[in-house]
Amino acid sequence: MDTENKVNTQRALGAFVGGAVGDALGAPFEFKAGGLYSSTFPERVVGEVGEMTGGGGWSPGEFTDDTQMAIALAESLIANHGINSADIWERWRAWASSAKDVGILTRQALSAESHDGAARAAEVSNGGKSAGNGSVMRNTPIALFLFDQPLPVVIESAIEQSALTHNDPQAGFGAAIHAAMICAGIQGADMFGAIEDALELLPVEASETWRPLLSDGWSPSDSQLTNGTVWTCLAQAVWALRTSSTFEEAVTKAIDLGDDADTVGCVAGSLAGARWGIQAIPSRWSTYLNGSVTTPLDNGDTQERTYNYNALQELARALMGLKKIGPTAPDDPGGPTRVHDTLPVYAADLQGAATAPTDWAVISLCRPEGNFENHSVRREVFLIDKYNVTDNHNALAALSDAVESIDALLAENPDRELLVHCHGGKSRTAFVLKAWAMKQYGWSEEEAHEWLARSWPRAHRDNPVFLSILRNDW
Repeated sequence: MDTENKVNTQRALGAFVGGAVGDALGAPFEFKAGGLYSSTFPERVVGEVGEMTGGGGWSPGEFTDDTQMAIALAESLIANHGINSADIWERWRAWASSAKDVGILTRQALSAESHDGAARAAEVSNGGKSAGNGSVMRNTPIALFLFDQPLPVVIESAIEQSALTHNDPQAGFGAAIHAAMICAGIQGADMFGAIEDALELLPVEASETWRPLLSDGWSPSDSQLTNGTVWTCLAQAVWALRTSSTFEEAVTKAIDLGDDADTVGCVAGSLAGARWGIQAIPSRWSTYLNGSVTTPLDNGDTQERTYNYNALQELARALMGLKKIGPTAPDDPGGPTRVHDTLPVYAADLQGAATAPTDWAVISLCRPEGNFENHSVRREVFLIDKYNVTDNHNALAALSDAVESIDALLAENPDRELLVHCHGGKSRTAFVLKAWAMKQYGWSEEEAHEWLARSWPRAHRDNPVFLSILRNDW
């Protein structure tokens, strides 16, 4: 990929991060009754750590085997420039050696030293059943790696990675449809139309099985099998996507179906992220993502690698063949500076923000470069300070998220200092603080800018996209 299409990139990041979010958010509800998520959180929790409370052996924001296997697959695709079954197998076995949770069928398969014949042997040990959801949950890296390739190549690769542990071809067909939908989403095409495109490339009997499950007339009440099967898992995820208008709605609908809630949440999150992009994912969820994967080393040892929100983004970019985002040269430190007379709202650039006490709440509008991991209350909002409309897939969603976070964090603790910053403290910081003031006081953009500039002279309005949003859309 010679020239980065930032909109496509942000949809791809949304797919990878979205899957991890659905996984981590659903983990506490795994193998529990449907409706438990909505009864636990009858209202949206926008303050503190949101609904990322952890549970069931998982820490807040920690992703499970769904995302861990996807990470191992992604690392292998990147290292080998494509599918290398032996390398994938070695990575999955290393991961499984220390994983908290491994699916029954997958553990049986990975008990074999070689992938040759392992899936068939595991199927026999499992009573002849292997059409589980374990190969679709880890499948997103295939779509990101091949997003701009012909659909038959995508289909073949999804089926190939599935067959390593799941002998039933239906598991592979589900992974193929899933990958086709994500590829379509990344490119801004019709994700539901991609279902039919994929079905046309699959055996006729597979199409006859899958078409009614993924149609717009299907609902979870039609399920004949548990969502531990690939059929119901993907059907529920597609239903959640089809009947929702936001990422948040799709993922919470999927998780609220219960049973294998983290996996359905993961699959739905990957689809929803591809559809609406990373800026549509609530920062109260994505900020706290964390987990680790045991990885084999060339010398025969293993190493536990940790992954947070930013590391997952970099992995997704690498899958797409994009270069790593390096640090930006720092500005002169500025702030924290109080910008409001009665509320403890502060502005800063990244260097200034890094000096804030850890009991301050921090909203980062740039990559925080690890500065605020000891802050228990924080947000990382994905926002790019560039001057073309296409530089941000959904800047308005990111802005709304940031402003909603300010309001919620102030409401829950009006005495706690709240710091808003970006890299230079100039453009994005002004964009968000002015939007907050406009909402708070009914001001125009001009009035909000005059207010902010009095206490924070770094504030500027040079970004025409941000200015247009504040004047016309906010």
